[in-house]
Amino acid sequence: MVVMKFGGTSVEDAAAMRNVIEIVRREWQASRQFGEGAPLVVTSACAGITNKLFALAELAASGKRTEAQDLLRSIKAHHDTLIHELLSSNTQALHRRLNELFDELSSIIKALDVIGELTPRLLDTIASNGELFSSLILADAMNESGIPTVWADARLILITDDNFGKAQPIQSLVDERAQAQLRPLLQSGRVVVTQGYIGSTVSGKTTTLGRGGSDYSASIFGAALGCKSIQIWTDVDGVMTSDPRIVPEAKRLKIMSFREAAELAYFGAKVLHPSTIRPAVQNNIPVYVLNSKRPHLEGTLITSSIKSFDGMVKSIAHKTGQVIINLTSTQMLDAYGFLYKVARIFADAQTPIDMISTSEVSISLTIGDTTRLAQLEKELSEIAEVDIERNVAIICVVGDNLRASPGVAGRIFSTLATAGINVKMISQGASEINIGFVVAESDAAKAVQALHREFFSKVSENAIFA
Repeated sequence: MVVMKFGGTSVEDAAAMRNVIEIVRREWQASRQFGEGAPLVVTSACAGITNKLFALAELAASGKRTEAQDLLRSIKAHHDTLIHELLSSNTQALHRRLNELFDELSSIIKALDVIGELTPRLLDTIASNGELFSSLILADAMNESGIPTVWADARLILITDDNFGKAQPIQSLVDERAQAQLRPLLQSGRVVVTQGYIGSTVSGKTTTLGRGGSDYSASIFGAALGCKSIQIWTDVDGVMTSDPRIVPEAKRLKIMSFREAAELAYFGAKVLHPSTIRPAVQNNIPVYVLNSKRPHLEGTLITSSIKSFDGMVKSIAHKTGQVIINLTSTQMLDAYGFLYKVARIFADAQTPIDMISTSEVSISLTIGDTTRLAQLEKELSEIAEVDIERNVAIICVVGDNLRASPGVAGRIFSTLATAGINVKMISQGASEINIGFVVAESDAAKAVQALHREFFSKVSENAIFA
């Protein structure tokens, strides 16, 4: 039994969905041949739809009801076209179900126009519709193509806390419901199509796992069902040595460890949601990153069992839109408890720290979520002098045992110096597989390109790189 997650570009139009159906068909046929349970298919919204739903919500809440309704009509037209091009008959029930969802959204727009307040809970309700639209259409198309398929509402299975917008699963409840509701269907040989990104509280209120959370959903379901593997189908060939939009010559990694993938995902690699790896690691389930546009490629295998190559750089990730917060205080000299005070302020503001570096009387740290930056600055200024540096980017070099490998750090920083790039902050000791640093956002692309030339220009195909 496997979980197959398809991203937005994999289901963006009729041609893409037909491609998905054939990929699923091969996996379903293999499951029948080997007497295994059918695959669980987890789908994202069609590419661009979630962004439109967010925009629709903002328009309605700001009193632009007509514009919001126009955008809703364009979303409906997209899915109507998809049905028309993908399905040949018996679409009445599908249109009726989708129309019910669109009518509900229209009513929410009217209510938002009156209330003028968009709460996280209401935003989750609106945003969840993208996955409902795409999964309903895909399930019907798979049935029409001859694959016995059942549509399942993820909100009845993926139970979360009530942290709307960034909900976390209650894994024990997910396990219980997945075993009761999904396993019997899959064991009977029927493919189940469900949604990524969305869940619900114990009381039934719709939640979302955060942007890009469909990967996370797939991993949660895979852990709950004890699947043999999790497949993440996207529009790139696998995990790359860098972002191919910045480095066109980036190479594909054939295999990497869970730890390496987790570092890359957290520090900006776009292929995986940062939380995806956690349930897979806890249950030792291998994850495959594959390209739905080129399904013949082997992609990237992420696993716990991998040969070590000390000092080998595997990939370079970057994350823009960061802020450095510099704190200076003599309270730190020969004292304890200061870091605790700082951490408590960030915890109370529900703001994660990405990177941190300390000296005798100062702390530098970075954050990506600036929602509560003003609050943080105010509270931190009560215990230290505060200096804020905006428009910076984190660069993350990931590889095998970098901390214990002489010369790697020297190559990194000499390459940056040669390129005329100033390093504003360094954080290396906390992880043996990651060297991280901060540069001006305007230098990020240049830094990534220079480092990629340094470490990968002479790399040929081998056991690690394609």
